[in-house]
Amino acid sequence: MSLSILVVDDHALFRTGLQMILRNSVTIDIAGEVESGEAAIDFIANNKVDVVLMDVNMPGMGGIEATRRINEMPNGPKVVAVTAMIETPFPNKLLDAGARGYVSKGCSAEELTLAIEAAAKDELFLSGDVAQSLALGKLRDPKQTGDIEGVKKLSAREFQCMMMIVNGQGTQEISDVLELSPKTVSTYRHRLYEKIGVENDVELTHFAFRNNLIHVTS
Repeated sequence: MSLSILVVDDHALFRTGLQMILRNSVTIDIAGEVESGEAAIDFIANNKVDVVLMDVNMPGMGGIEATRRINEMPNGPKVVAVTAMIETPFPNKLLDAGARGYVSKGCSAEELTLAIEAAAKDELFLSGDVAQSLALGKLRDPKQTGDIEGVKKLSAREFQCMMMIVNGQGTQEISDVLELSPKTVSTYRHRLYEKIGVENDVELTHFAFRNNLIHVTS
């Protein structure tokens, strides 16, 4: 019996390439492809999906919030993050949100297939470079980690809110996407400032760039 897969990524070229790779597997069936977390949730509500291949940094709610919501669905599919964002804290935040796998976009077809099969059995799978990133993050001397330590204090919801802020999304848009009141979004914003040690969105964005949380391209 083949596994039904949903590919979620905001880059059409990558979605196409991923499907071409997976179609060579007799154990995998591509159920569909979408470009956002919101679209993924809608697709899952109306189609059978066993495993979701989820990008992290996308417009809208992004991969972390989408993973959290999918994980809360009764008998919902398992999520494997497939992303270029392998530096900590991304793997930790996705795993906290309920992902069962985390692989880089540079992984091999064999490694991706193993991740899908492991997730389908509710087993955790990390590609080698992601596992190394997590290990280095744990072993690094706290005195040398710089201000990235502040990110570890953030909940998955706070982290997603921060990523939306630094990607230019306003309070009302964040409120609509995350289904929170504007007042709650403002509360999250000030918690971020306090935990990270910044005073405004500009400083927060500089912090994100400085710690490789956002890039010119994702």
